[in-house]
Amino acid sequence: MSISKAISKPLVSTPERQREADDDLAVVHRVQEGDIDAFDELVVKYRERIYSVIYNLTANREDASDLTQDAFIKAFQSVGRFQGKSSFFTWLYRIALNTALTHLRKNKLRRFFSFEKMNDEDHSAGFIDALTTDSDSDKNTLMNELQEKLNDAFQKLSLKHRAVITLYEIDGLSHKEISEIVGASIGTVRSRLHYAKQFLQAELKDYIR
Repeated sequence: MSISKAISKPLVSTPERQREADDDLAVVHRVQEGDIDAFDELVVKYRERIYSVIYNLTANREDASDLTQDAFIKAFQSVGRFQGKSSFFTWLYRIALNTALTHLRKNKLRRFFSFEKMNDEDHSAGFIDALTTDSDSDKNTLMNELQEKLNDAFQKLSLKHRAVITLYEIDGLSHKEISEIVGASIGTVRSRLHYAKQFLQAELKDYIR
């Protein structure tokens, strides 16, 4: 079983993404016209998703909370210059990702990949089934071992590889969306994803089929 099959991700259809983008743009226009309280609608809508992405890069709740707040502050301060060339969703994620990566580079701390969000949303069922045991107690033990192994493997990846695999595998973004967020071509995004997944697959070969 490949790492991408082991980790399920949410899928959002293109029409739904477009409706979401149109709705967001309408709210942004309200903010730009002086209704600054309307920005709260965007904060409520995206707060958990932005927090999740940052947490999966930092693995620190306090840092993730602070950086999420910083990202929204930066977005609010810059929203007047938002022209809709990309969706607000993409624009906001780019700000959040850059905020997190700047923090990581500045602090040079070990960071870990987390399955917490997937566990919360019951995304881990297929992954647990992939563990090489049939005993529930053994599965729990192996899951803990696997998390530690994945932590070690994930922190070996460069920040650019951590970023794309977090956005793709955890948040379910498309190659195109990730390309716009990280400022790289779609081909580069695919290449980074392929390398990261192959690397993690190799590191976890003793735990998943």
